[in-house]
Amino acid sequence: MLERFHLEVLVAIQKHGTLTRAAEELHLSQSALTHSIKKLEGQLGVTVWQKEGRNLRLTSAGEHMLSFASRILPQFSHVESTLSHMASGQVGALRIGMECHPCYQWLLKVIAPFLEKWPQVEIDIKQAFKFGGLAALHNFEIDLLVTPDPLFKPKVTFIPVFDYEHKLVVSSTHKLAKQDTVAPAQLADETLFTYPVDPQRLDIFSHFLNPKKCSVKHHKTIETTEIMMQLVAAGRGVSALPGWLIDEYAKSLDIKGLRFGQHGIHKQINLGVRKEETKVKYIEDFINLAKDIS
Repeated sequence: MLERFHLEVLVAIQKHGTLTRAAEELHLSQSALTHSIKKLEGQLGVTVWQKEGRNLRLTSAGEHMLSFASRILPQFSHVESTLSHMASGQVGALRIGMECHPCYQWLLKVIAPFLEKWPQVEIDIKQAFKFGGLAALHNFEIDLLVTPDPLFKPKVTFIPVFDYEHKLVVSSTHKLAKQDTVAPAQLADETLFTYPVDPQRLDIFSHFLNPKKCSVKHHKTIETTEIMMQLVAAGRGVSALPGWLIDEYAKSLDIKGLRFGQHGIHKQINLGVRKEETKVKYIEDFINLAKDIS
């Protein structure tokens, strides 16, 4: 019947498209791989894939199995990794997913004391989850999710670790720098630098500009905070960042943070964790360290 190996075969087929390359990845002969799938098809009474020239296309049954594989295989890897760490005398591994681009520097301040306290726990930071971290958490690809925008689900809990205010950042010589607050219409002629995220998920749009039916003249995306702040300091445009991060960069750059409107945009950084793992000692300790440092 259906085994883990069959799921790995389908993932390899989906990844490479050909039997040859899938067999190479799995270190099998093509005939062995084909035989195992043919046997499975006979047992289940379905066809898993169809040939299209040299390529293979998954059938609806194959697609259904692939969807299952994407959920279950990371859980296999998670359990195996945990058991491997236990066998080698290590407590475990903590894989942290980042949905908060500017939070990396804050995270480093938490990781330093955590590593000192838990030398037997491995740390891995994954920044590929751009507003898709909840699925990664559900699928056991990560163990902890750093996000300012929690989506509450039954199997996941989010713990707020610190509050902050989201602000507009401008050059100290910018015409707006004489103000302490900014109105949406005042950004109509500005170039806005943001991280490469869907604008609808950016607070400056969803909480500030869009409700007033305002926009900016140009919107450009920048991968790194350092480059973004250098451009702002040079007067090339404006950006929006957590107030605490603006204060950090203001120590070395001529920039200033402005409140969005009279009331500002107030946010929280949350740590998301699977509910059954909230009492895992090193995860619980990481959350407490995050609260203390914040």
